Amino acid sequence: MAATARPRRSVLYMPGSNARALEKGRSLPADGLILDLEDAVAPDAKAEARATIKASIAAGGYGGRELVVRTNGLNTPWGYDDLVMAASSGADAVLLPKVESPDMVRQAEAVLRANGSPEGQTIWCMMETPLGMLNAKEIAGASPKLGGLVMGTSDLAKDLHAAHTRDRLPMLTSLGLCLLAARAYGLAILDGVHLDLNDDAGFGESCVQGRELGFDGKTLIHPKTITACNAAFAPGEEEVAQAHRTIQAHAEAVAQGKGVVLVDGRLVENLHVENARRLVAMAEAIRALEAAG
Repeated sequence: MAATARPRRSVLYMPGSNARALEKGRSLPADGLILDLEDAVAPDAKAEARATIKASIAAGGYGGRELVVRTNGLNTPWGYDDLVMAASSGADAVLLPKVESPDMVRQAEAVLRANGSPEGQTIWCMMETPLGMLNAKEIAGASPKLGGLVMGTSDLAKDLHAAHTRDRLPMLTSLGLCLLAARAYGLAILDGVHLDLNDDAGFGESCVQGRELGFDGKTLIHPKTITACNAAFAPGEEEVAQAHRTIQAHAEAVAQGKGVVLVDGRLVENLHVENARRLVAMAEAIRALEAAG
């Protein structure tokens, strides 16, 4: 499945050292789970967290949810062992923190491959530093094993000395650079977290903005935000219906030897049909994921 064809509306961070949280993840309506070995795990709990994550994935029960293991960096005391575990964990992807260069991706890839990482297991990159933003194009093209980029807007704001504003204007350059890089290389890309769990309106605005910018979905820090996030990033019923009308009308026009056609008063050509097919495929993939439980 292409990186952008799988539903990734909501991807929830979960502490890898918390077995009860990982158990709860089996019943949450998130499209994906990031089982975290980095920020959410204290230094003296890293080894235990590795074992907990591996056992949880092996036990199954996650349905069609995408499972991602976030490791510590290779420049830390835990990064190498994290990658060794992740390679054979059965996780769909491995998320590398604070990626700033293509070499960081290739070094991690070498460790993963040496320890049995299957071809289907992809590498995701946290994009959360100024240098990472400036090297987004090179990072996105670093390896055919790369599957996606994940915005780390909290760390980025700190490094930029930027404010967390409702419109996220201080972030737009960075978000745009990573979006361009992801789309240029056919990668998925997830928006950063919204930190204020009491700000429902602000969270909703950030979801709408994220989808309008082009993100596939958003990373989350609390289960209570999953439902709203899913709704924001899913194609709406009328959107899907219009997509079907677009596909059908264009096919009829092509059969008559025409390259363009009017649908609902709008001029439609092949580029609109491609987008319509993407929306329909995503709606079908979401239904299949939800049916899988």
